[in-house]
Amino acid sequence: MNEAQTRILAVDDNPEILEIIQILLTAEGYIVKTAASGDAALLQLHESSYDLIILDIMMPGRNGYQTCLEMRKYTNAPILFLSARTKDSDKTLGFSSGGDDYLSKPFSYSELLDRVHALLRRYQIYQGKSHMREGSALSQDAAYADTQETFPQPLSFHHLAIDETAGEVRAHGQRLILTDTEYAMLLLLVKNRPQIFSASRLYESVWKEPYYYGANNTVMVHIRNLRRKIEDDPQNPKLIKTIWGRGYYCD
Repeated sequence: MNEAQTRILAVDDNPEILEIIQILLTAEGYIVKTAASGDAALLQLHESSYDLIILDIMMPGRNGYQTCLEMRKYTNAPILFLSARTKDSDKTLGFSSGGDDYLSKPFSYSELLDRVHALLRRYQIYQGKSHMREGSALSQDAAYADTQETFPQPLSFHHLAIDETAGEVRAHGQRLILTDTEYAMLLLLVKNRPQIFSASRLYESVWKEPYYYGANNTVMVHIRNLRRKIEDDPQNPKLIKTIWGRGYYCD
């Protein structure tokens, strides 16, 4: 991903925090836009696309959780929650509403940059952002030049079709809206079936970070969200199975 073309939306009702984020990430070569409320952020999201969203939780009007739920109707870009609320229940609610990561305030500049880089790296790898943007002249030329190339066939798994070239997943022929984290987890489990992935191995494989205390809950919430989207009956999962005390697998 070319950082000069990477767009980030920062949402916070504190202008000082927005200014810090904008200065810090602009210095890294990113294009950073800001919004002071959930409604303002949703308006910007309707008008332009973003590769990453940094989202505060406690805001007047629509809070961060509600904003994230609405955002997930329109984008699968990674969402990093930034909040002074540090309880495990707050983090679980953030992940349940569609967030990909959670950073507590106050935060260090290096920690914010590490999270941003990690999320963008996963987004590039797993969600197809490395290919040309649709409709561009370069994209059309590349498509013409590549007509003779052989692209991998979509992976078939029960009623799912996973197209790695397009970074898309379809269930019964209908395209699913998955976050980059959900896509990464599904692809890893399907391509390595019937291996059993412990929570720690799954976390380190998908998040590309060392496992830490509390990450098990993060994995569990993302698995639950993924099952809600891909399973015919999420309460009785047939695609992603659990062996209690050992981990998750597909067979």
